[in-house]
Amino acid sequence: MGAQPPEIALDIRDLRKNFGGIRAVDGCSLAFPRGQISGLIGPNGSGKTTTFNLLTGVIAPDSGAIYYNGDNLAGLKPYQVFRKGITRTFQITRIYREMTVFENMLSASRLSVPERQGRARAEELMAFVNLTHLRDEYGGNLSYGQQKLLEFARALMPDPDVILLDEPAAGINRTLLADLLTHIHRLQGMGKTIVIIEHDMNVIMNHCAKIFVMDYGLKIAEGPAQEIQRNEQVITAYFGHR
Repeated sequence: MGAQPPEIALDIRDLRKNFGGIRAVDGCSLAFPRGQISGLIGPNGSGKTTTFNLLTGVIAPDSGAIYYNGDNLAGLKPYQVFRKGITRTFQITRIYREMTVFENMLSASRLSVPERQGRARAEELMAFVNLTHLRDEYGGNLSYGQQKLLEFARALMPDPDVILLDEPAAGINRTLLADLLTHIHRLQGMGKTIVIIEHDMNVIMNHCAKIFVMDYGLKIAEGPAQEIQRNEQVITAYFGHR
């Protein structure tokens, strides 16, 4: 097995996951560039979120490898992946509705930093995403877009190197989306690696340096936006007879 190239943050090789007779991820290999914003797209059911679940230990792969800083993460538990420096958000927000914004932030610090440092980090990140004025509001009282921002900020609590965002644009208004994209680019400017699953093609095509396309559990294309937009296999996957 060859070494992980230094310019690659996450090197996924021949990843496979079956659910009964369904091949959700079928020998997929993806190499996400370090310090860049990448997109992961494909029709519904193509295996994108399952891939994120495999990367973050939510489910274990049947076979394959996930290399990060030379270590194979395949089969690790979510808290172990978290401690390695990889965090994520979910399609449907998983905030604590009966906790305040500040308490939600602190809930992500207990695995990584002392309490005083965690509180300071929480204050810093609430300011980063413009939620300081809502620090004492219960999570369940926030708008859906504000909940998305809270989950995004909470994912940054351990100062991760890799951030996986599952449909960050879904269900939020254009103003909050613009704010979120600004924050994402600021993180990329700090050297973070960001991977976005998204159905909003404007977000993918205008903000991702490299795009990976999945269909039926396989990677069918990768490249910059201009190449993906005219790739016949991608066009068929989205618009052809399935």
